This record gives sequence, structure tokens and C-alpha cells, in this order.
Amino acid sequence: MSRVKRGTNANKRRKSVLFQAKGYKFGRSTKEKLATEAIKHALRNAFRDRRAKKRNFRTLWNVRLNAGLRSLGTTYSKFINMLKKQDIELNRKVLSELAADRPDAFKRIVDEVVAKAK
Repeated sequence: MSRVKRGTNANKRRKSVLFQAKGYKFGRSTKEKLATEAIKHALRNAFRDRRAKKRNFRTLWNVRLNAGLRSLGTTYSKFINMLKKQDIELNRKVLSELAADRPDAFKRIVDEVVAKAK
């Protein structure tokens, strides 16, 4: 009877786990049990932080927008309220980029929105 070698699936799983843990410090990159645990934590944190990143960016846009608006004599909440009342659908990301990179264009938008509100 010929010899049967086993363990191909186990070796494949072990290789995969250690490949994912490449670059981790200490035993987490070489020991299967520690690597598995580290990968589970890393994947959980990555999932959570992909969602947190969206919140963080929206907060950043609001802060930038408010800073730009205060220099022009209004506030974030008043400006957003005016935009909604006038059915202008410029999102916060675009407005904050304009405030940071193209202040002249941003000033024209703000002046027009404020003028229509009066």
C-alpha cells in the first residue's frame, strides 16, 4: 500500500494565517495561535474604523466649513439652514474644499446664499 501524506489543509491554513500576520511584532508573526488572535483583533478594528473614518471626515468638513464661514461673518448652522431653505444641494465635502482651496469662489457662494436669504 502506498503512503498517504496528510495535513495539506492544515498547512494551507497555517501558511495563510502567518502570511496575514506578516510584519507583526514578536510571536504574533511566527506563532500560529498568537497570529490568529492578532488577525481577529486587526480585522475587527479595521471593520470598526472604516465606519469611524466616515464620521471623522464629516466632522473635519464641518470644522473647516465653520472656520471659513466665521471669517465671512456667518456661522455653520445658519449657513446650512439657509442652504436647506433655498434647496441648494452642495454637500459639506465640496463646500469645505472650496473654503480651504478656493476662498474667492467660496466667498461668492456664501454672499449669494446670504443675499437670497434676506
